[in-house]
Amino acid sequence: MKTPPQITLKEAFLYWLKLGFISFGGPAGQISIMYQDLVEHKRWISKKRFLHALNFCMLLPGPEAQQLATYIGWLMHRTLGGLIAGLLFVLPSFFILVLLGFIYMSYGELPIIKAIFSGIKPAVVAIVLFAAYRIGQRTLHNFILSLIALSSFIAIFFFKLPFPLIVLAAAVIGWIGSHRYAKYFESHAHTNFKENTKHHSSIIDDNTAIPLHAKYNTHKLIKTLVIGLLIGVISFSSLIYVYGFDHLLTQTALFFTKAALLTFGGAYAVLPYVYQGVVEHYHWISPQQMIDALALGETTPGPLIMVITFIGFVSGWVNNFLPNLNPIYAALLTTTIATFFTFLPSFIMIFVGAPLIESTRKNVKFAAPLTAITSAVVGVILNLAFFFAYHVFWNEQASTISYISILIALISLIALIRFKVNTLYVIFASCIAGIVLSTLSLG
Repeated sequence: MKTPPQITLKEAFLYWLKLGFISFGGPAGQISIMYQDLVEHKRWISKKRFLHALNFCMLLPGPEAQQLATYIGWLMHRTLGGLIAGLLFVLPSFFILVLLGFIYMSYGELPIIKAIFSGIKPAVVAIVLFAAYRIGQRTLHNFILSLIALSSFIAIFFFKLPFPLIVLAAAVIGWIGSHRYAKYFESHAHTNFKENTKHHSSIIDDNTAIPLHAKYNTHKLIKTLVIGLLIGVISFSSLIYVYGFDHLLTQTALFFTKAALLTFGGAYAVLPYVYQGVVEHYHWISPQQMIDALALGETTPGPLIMVITFIGFVSGWVNNFLPNLNPIYAALLTTTIATFFTFLPSFIMIFVGAPLIESTRKNVKFAAPLTAITSAVVGVILNLAFFFAYHVFWNEQASTISYISILIALISLIALIRFKVNTLYVIFASCIAGIVLSTLSLG
């Protein structure tokens, strides 16, 4: 079969831009879109090479779909291609969430906005429960992994242990287990892509030689790592110099850098950590605003971790550090800092680590800690669902239970699990339900 012509940087740019606007459905949906486009239709990369790259991204903290786009862009068009792919994957979502953040803070008290969120919030509870179910179904293949998930839930729900400590404990268990019980920590993820019945050669096929720029080189690795670290250090040092270490912007940069390095298992895994930080520790936003952030993150394209853009915007607006100016300026600065420091580690890890994937992709002892962490994440996400449920179902002011919210959440959960309805449709239907019920109650 004749190999298709080489793709140009312009064609790649247009594709990544389009992907940034249509990448709904969370990481599973985004990866599926890329697989259908890049493997099946455009044939930019073969199935094995695609899964090879995906398995590597799964081993890293951070949003795996965005990292996969960055990796493929880098593989095809060097560092510039990786930057284009990774940035365009998140920029549309960034601008959309900034706009939604402005509407939310400016008009959030309007009855119609309250009605919309009254329907969406119960759906968010169902979506988080579904995330725990979906990840658990994919990960908890034996008693050991199920026990890790249960232990993590008990640790965070009853003992309020910090998320980083739970991640560290799970990693240690996985590392120890890989030496004596390796079969219990084998990964079963991402084997469900169907092979096309007809073989078509791809631009980057199974037997295509590794491009010169993608070959491992110690000097290049050190140079890339140093440049990446310098960007982060100079940026953070500049914030300290201008605003001081304890300022909102500096602490935002520090906190979201730590969050970026703890997102093993996807965005749902880090949300409890973000909640512990921005709600309980720093008090930058309220619990209700955290739930609203997740609701809006589910309805926009891009990785779910983009909820940090909304969180950063609301935090800057509420904690306006520019009292003589409109709060939107503080909000824009804070959300830009939050987003930049969340994604900077992902770009560094891809550009530094991608040439090393051949030496790690089948190393069970390397993958086992990640399997254990993902199992622990199931328990952590379940705790997050309980937290959201409490704030959505229980009206603290009136000391009453919202049975309507429970019903919406239950119907949403059945739609997601039993009928496999798209998350976006569930949120839209819940939004309509909220408006209708609010209208009936006013009437």
